[in-house]
Amino acid sequence: MLPSYKNFGGKIHGGYILGLMDQIAFACASKHSGSYCVTASVDKVNFLNPIEVGELVTMKASINYIGTSSMVVGIRVESENIMTGEVKHCNSSYFTMVARNKNGTVKVPGLIIRSRLEAKRFLRAVKRKDFETHKEEALAALYKNLDNFLPELQQFRVNLDLKD
Repeated sequence: MLPSYKNFGGKIHGGYILGLMDQIAFACASKHSGSYCVTASVDKVNFLNPIEVGELVTMKASINYIGTSSMVVGIRVESENIMTGEVKHCNSSYFTMVARNKNGTVKVPGLIIRSRLEAKRFLRAVKRKDFETHKEEALAALYKNLDNFLPELQQFRVNLDLKD
């Protein structure tokens, strides 16, 4: 990692790492699908450990799930201090990529699961998708029935002064 990639705190800028992760997700999804791919969404990204200037960064990507035209690419980011050999897990995230051509979406090939770890990754992606659906339903209910949820605000340091 070069000094030009650092943020004001002297660490490698998270936005730079996210850009690299997007490129890795594109390469992985395009290779699997044989098509041009676009990023549809990025799952929660937690920066676990900072990356220092001069460290070697490794990104490992795998297709964890396939839908009809979409794929979930899991990415693990590690940094290595090349002087000490210390390796840190810096970040993991999931990118949903969609295969496309000039006419729209493209059906992606199936996935061959060759290990228990790959089976676990696929099933975790299914669970994350289910959780996301339930989360969206719960949030929609909150917006439709706000008055039912307002009493929950009492447990937080807020004062209600609703004008509408």
